[in-house]
Amino acid sequence: MDLASLIGIGGCFGLVLFGIMQADPSAIFNFIDATSVIITVGGTLLCMLAMSETIGGYVGCLKSFLLVIKTSAYNEAEMISKIIDLSNVARKEGLLALEEAASDIEDDFLKKGILLIVDGTDPELVRDILETELVCINGRHKGKIGFWENMAAMGPAWGMIGTLIGLINMLKNLSDFATIGPNMSVALITTLYGSLLANWLCTPVATKLKDKDASETMQKEVMIEGLLSIQAGENPRVIEEKLKSFLPPNLRKSSEENAEGGEE
Repeated sequence: MDLASLIGIGGCFGLVLFGIMQADPSAIFNFIDATSVIITVGGTLLCMLAMSETIGGYVGCLKSFLLVIKTSAYNEAEMISKIIDLSNVARKEGLLALEEAASDIEDDFLKKGILLIVDGTDPELVRDILETELVCINGRHKGKIGFWENMAAMGPAWGMIGTLIGLINMLKNLSDFATIGPNMSVALITTLYGSLLANWLCTPVATKLKDKDASETMQKEVMIEGLLSIQAGENPRVIEEKLKSFLPPNLRKSSEENAEGGEE
C-alpha cells in the first residue's frame, strides 16, 4: 500500500472533520445532506458516464483509483541492475542465451524486447516496435488521468448547480421563513461537496497517476536503451553508465551497488 497517498487522503478528510467538529461534535450532522450528495456526487458521476465511450471504460477509469493506493512496482535502479545482468549473459554466452533468461522475467515489455533480439530482429525495428507499444501504454494512462481531471472540473460545476437550485427554491419561498434555512443549507453544502470532490480526491488522484505514468515511461525507456545496447554488443560497464543517466544523482549509487552485487 502507498502510505503517502493513504496518509494524505485520510489526513485531509480528518482535518475537515476536525474543523467541523472542534467546537461542537454534533455539528457534523449539519454537513450531511442527501439531496446535496445526489446533486453533486451523483451528477458528477453520471456526467462522466455520459462522457465515456463505454460503460466498461468508465468502470475501468473508476478502478484506476486503486493504482493510487498501490505501491509502485517500478524501480529504475533495480531494472538497470537486471539489464546489466542480461548484458553479462549475452557477452559470455551469446544473444541466444537470453531466451532462457527471459523465461524468468515477469515484465511483459522487457520479455518482448528480449525475444525480438533473440529472433535477430533489426535494431531499428526493435526500437520502433517497443516505442510504439510505449506510446500506446501512455495513451491508455492519459485516458485515465484525463478522466480524473475532468471529474475534478465537474465536481465544483455540479456543486454550483446545486447552489443555484437551493437559491432559486429559497427565493421562490421567501414568504415561508421555515424553508429559507433548509434551501440555503442545500445551496452551500453542494458547493462544499463539489470543492471537496475536486480538491480532496480527484486532483490528487490525477496528479499521482501522472507521476506513476512518468515513472513507468522512464523505466521502459531504460529497457529500450538497455536492450538495444545489448544487441549492439556494448560493454556492460558502458551500458551501465549510459543507463545511469536516466537516474537522479541520489539513485545512481544504489544502482552501482546493485550491479556490483549481481557481479559477485
